[in-house]
Amino acid sequence: MERTGGIMRNVLGKRLCFPALAMLAVVLTGCGGEGERTQGAMQLIQNLDYRGALEQLNQAEENGENARLVNRARGIACMGLTDYGQAAAYFEAALADSNGLVQNVDFDLNYYLAAAYTKNGQNGEAEGIYDAILALRPGAEDAYFLRGNVRLGLGNYEGAKSDFDKVISMDAHNYDRLIEIYEVLDYYGYGEDGQAYLRTALESGDREMDKYASGRIYYYLGEYQNACLDLEEAREKGGVESYLYLGRAYEATGDYNYAANVYNSYLEKNEGNAEMYNQLGLCEMTRGEYSRALEAFQAGMQLENTTMMQTLAFNEIVAYERLGEYTQAYLLMGSYLNNYPDDQQARREYEFLSTR
Repeated sequence: MERTGGIMRNVLGKRLCFPALAMLAVVLTGCGGEGERTQGAMQLIQNLDYRGALEQLNQAEENGENARLVNRARGIACMGLTDYGQAAAYFEAALADSNGLVQNVDFDLNYYLAAAYTKNGQNGEAEGIYDAILALRPGAEDAYFLRGNVRLGLGNYEGAKSDFDKVISMDAHNYDRLIEIYEVLDYYGYGEDGQAYLRTALESGDREMDKYASGRIYYYLGEYQNACLDLEEAREKGGVESYLYLGRAYEATGDYNYAANVYNSYLEKNEGNAEMYNQLGLCEMTRGEYSRALEAFQAGMQLENTTMMQTLAFNEIVAYERLGEYTQAYLLMGSYLNNYPDDQQARREYEFLSTR
């Protein structure tokens, strides 16, 4: 059977995904005490220029700027380059420069180090980091959640469930986190258990649960008509996420035309959003509207500082494949692999395109 193109890539929601750990209790911003070069490097990281950031940080080191913060920034840049082993080494070096007093930056570095371990397949080491954080900060909800994630990666379901139960007990009204728990359980094959959490919340009669929360819960329970009803009501209140979930709910019912209208209606009234363009493109691909899909992916790629660039670039190539423009797809895939050399699926796709 002739192939008609590669596998498209989606990003569901804004948070997950495993085994790539995207959830951190820290953000890609600077810390107090940074020197000028380190601050400049952090801005380059925000702009996704990781190699440029590393060059800037070499200059920061030569200028004698704070070594801990230089290594912290180097680790973050290496995370962006998917060099997780090197990232962990930089975070470890930053922690080793401690003066012995536990400060906020030490917790920040430990969260990053645990993320690097997780991305590098070192779940046991990551679990140990979260154990240490919780020993000092037993109320750190994020650490319980993240430890639950790595425990699932270690095959410790009971330990993970204990952590997730603890998270829910700490804030039963945090439906974003509840959905994140469902997502990771579903990823590891415990979707029914994750749905049990969702159904319990839905049946609780919580007055703090708005239509945006209930609509998303219905979506993950597979009750798409109910999801559409609640998300239609929440459409204007929840911003981009409301539109994304509403469109996906209609896609799940098979109504791709209306779903595309939902995505377009957001883009007509608001500033461009890379995830919205990607979802619109995926919807158009499903409808067989490959030229429209290509336009959507490319529009998303024109936005500055988007973390969706890799996904959009990959899907752009698939759109060209579906259009039968294999030479263009081949050329773009070569450029893509220069930027993302660790993408094995893309490398297989490149080999396929070389035969066209």
